[in-house]
Amino acid sequence: IKLSWADERIRGIVWQILVVGIVGSIFYWLWSNTVHNLEVRRIATGWGFLGREAGLPIAEHLIPYDPTDTYFRALVVGVLNTLKVAVIGIVLATILGTLIGIARLSKNWLVAKIAAVYVEVIRDLPLLLQLLFWYTIMQGLPGPRQALNPVEGVFVSNRGLKLPWLEWQAAHSWALLAFVAGIVLTWLYARTARAKQMADGQPRRVWPAALGLIIGLPLAVWVAMGAPWTIEWPALRGFNFRGGATVSPEYFALLIGLVTYTAGFIAEVVRAGILSVGQGQWEAAQALGLRHGSVLRLIVMPQALRHVIPGLVNS
Repeated sequence: IKLSWADERIRGIVWQILVVGIVGSIFYWLWSNTVHNLEVRRIATGWGFLGREAGLPIAEHLIPYDPTDTYFRALVVGVLNTLKVAVIGIVLATILGTLIGIARLSKNWLVAKIAAVYVEVIRDLPLLLQLLFWYTIMQGLPGPRQALNPVEGVFVSNRGLKLPWLEWQAAHSWALLAFVAGIVLTWLYARTARAKQMADGQPRRVWPAALGLIIGLPLAVWVAMGAPWTIEWPALRGFNFRGGATVSPEYFALLIGLVTYTAGFIAEVVRAGILSVGQGQWEAAQALGLRHGSVLRLIVMPQALRHVIPGLVNS
């Protein structure tokens, strides 16, 4: 093979090698310089610190935690707390945002204007300001002795929200796991039934299997493991409540702030998705005698989801 600088392919290979070499040399110099400076200043690097004692107090934790635990356990507790807010917040914000987005297109002038004002105000206010606003409201509630009692067994005070709760045991965890497994199996069965219907044209009922998997399976696990049905009711003992489930003011304020703020953006995505469906779809459905709600639920929303879901994922 004759090597010549006049050959365009040879010049391309040489320039690529030079560029890669220069970039690699720069990265090597930056890395070695950083390591040298850290050694001179006696700054330890690596992941060894994860095994040391954290000494960090964390008020809320889904798993047992003590300040004497390691940094790694503290990190796991932080991740679980984040998921605790994120998962519940995503569900609530999606529901609220969808309702507000539909309300913005309502034929009722008052409902549409209220939804529009909500969206414009919520989106223009900084999230941090809204979080401080809700936390201030929670701190301004009366103490446990003067706690609000809107429903029997439910108390709202500056210590948070107290709710009746099951005396949770291992059997309840297994029943919950069976419920989640039932939802997954129902989804898989529905996909299989739909594929078979597309192949032979014979419709197959999904609801009997869904009823058995989502309700029957968890109940069977519940009964088999002898899970008790004992409700623990909150009661005032001294200066605070005892028993039941507690939603702290910090978590409550954070959840409300994130849900109301995110719902404003979701509402606009939903509204845009509904408007993307052609007006002819509405007119054709109304010509068949369908009501406005049925048109929205059965015809418009399924088509709008094609535009709504990418917007929600990217937002």
